[in-house]
Amino acid sequence: MNKLSTLSTLRRMLREMERDFGLHDLSASELDVFLAANALAGNEGASVTSDDIHRHELASGLAQATYHRALKSLLSRGLLETADGYKTTLYKVRTDLIVE
Repeated sequence: MNKLSTLSTLRRMLREMERDFGLHDLSASELDVFLAANALAGNEGASVTSDDIHRHELASGLAQATYHRALKSLLSRGLLETADGYKTTLYKVRTDLIVE
């Protein structure tokens, strides 16, 4: 199998996993922000700051406006929530979405 075939296979598997998790309709920037938040939150679903999410390697290349649109969209879709006692800056991945 050549490298492009391997890449194609991995890409198909990734898209299948995104469908399985119900993330297939997210834009690329929304997916990057969501996965960055999840990576930072860890298995315990800790709260993470907006700045930490944006600095994560998955989201750091996004323009400020694009990042904030993606964050707002994830909040409106209910995939991210504001942490208890906060209206902005501190977020959590919805706990029922954290899969071990």
